[in-house]
Amino acid sequence: MNEFDLIARYFTREAPNADLGVGDDCALLSVPAGMQLAVSADMLVSGRHFFPDADPYRLGHKALAVNLSDLAAMGAVPRWFTLSLALPQADEAWLAPFSRGLLELAEQHGLSLVGGDTTCGPLTIAIQIAGELPRGSGLLRSAGQAGDDVWVSGELGAAAAAVMHGTGRIRLGDAARLAAFARLDCPTPRVALGQRLRGIAHAALDISDGLAGDLRHICAASGCAAELWLAALPAAACLAELPMALRHEALLSGGDDYELCFTAPPARRAVLQALATELRLPLTRVGCLRAGQGVHVLHDGQDIRWQHGGFDHFAAQ
Repeated sequence: MNEFDLIARYFTREAPNADLGVGDDCALLSVPAGMQLAVSADMLVSGRHFFPDADPYRLGHKALAVNLSDLAAMGAVPRWFTLSLALPQADEAWLAPFSRGLLELAEQHGLSLVGGDTTCGPLTIAIQIAGELPRGSGLLRSAGQAGDDVWVSGELGAAAAAVMHGTGRIRLGDAARLAAFARLDCPTPRVALGQRLRGIAHAALDISDGLAGDLRHICAASGCAAELWLAALPAAACLAELPMALRHEALLSGGDDYELCFTAPPARRAVLQALATELRLPLTRVGCLRAGQGVHVLHDGQDIRWQHGGFDHFAAQ
């Protein structure tokens, strides 16, 4: 199977929301008047972002989900994506479930695959994604305001627990291990939530590298400090099997949650609680923005001076 057979068999699909999809040197896309494009890109590298023996169906899902999460954080409606794929070999037993996991999630969100590239090399998955939203309505990291509440969606820490188990730092029981790896391998991008937060939230981002580290980006861009209340953080059930120090690490610095962290004025609390009920998705108030700099983690009213950052792609291997 050569490169063009591979593309035709596994990745060529109709793109009804594109003027021209896969097959030419470029895709052709139209954006309605009054809308802006939201564009993001993410790369997943074997051994760095996923375990080399990761299930290919789940990996296809995750590769697209982490990009959808970026659109969710901006409040955008998903529209198109491209896929660039480096493969050690054209293994049909791997490609079939990988493409199925990828394209099933794309179909759920009305996304069209409109191009990309394939080559031979160490397993690397690179996706560029584009969505659209009304001009000026994006949820910017720079829009946080002192006095805002800080919220997170869902639960935190399960994916970090899976990584700890996979690298031998801890040993989870069977039920906790299955739950943790399901969150690591199959994150749920909060696309519907992101769109509903337009006009409610001020600033937002997705939690990919750890809550404390990611929230620092909102603080830096908005010129504020943040308080995080450790006892308020919504912990995944599997964290009960971790020692307290590792539980805190998973909650504050663990990556791969792909939940949304956002800020909103206190006057919006009732609206957000109603939205949580409507979407059947927990939304938890975990802190606030205030004057100052940096992220301050409070436990029993005391700043515990949490110094650990989030995931660093260039940290020692």
